[in-house]
Amino acid sequence: MVDFYEYSTPELVRLLGNRFKEYRIRCNLTQKDVSEQSGIGLTTIHKFENGTAGNISLSTFIVLLKVVGQINTIDNLLPELPESPYLMRRDDKKAQRVRHSK
Repeated sequence: MVDFYEYSTPELVRLLGNRFKEYRIRCNLTQKDVSEQSGIGLTTIHKFENGTAGNISLSTFIVLLKVVGQINTIDNLLPELPESPYLMRRDDKKAQRVRHSK
């Protein structure tokens, strides 16, 4: 299993770009197809896949996930947490923030 803590942020972006390229190819899509379907520039897609983008926005990445049919994988990234009994107040309302005692 890969230890993602060992990677810098630019390295992780490069890794995601490589993986995205594999998904795009398996979906039988060209970079131009992805650009047309997503509204994202062809240069941005090319740089992302080749590891020269340095960084892309989260919204751009989400749109790209939709194009290759992987939007549901977001649930694997940050799954919904079960209710925590420690965060429930006595009046059964969910706590909105955590305050540290002074």
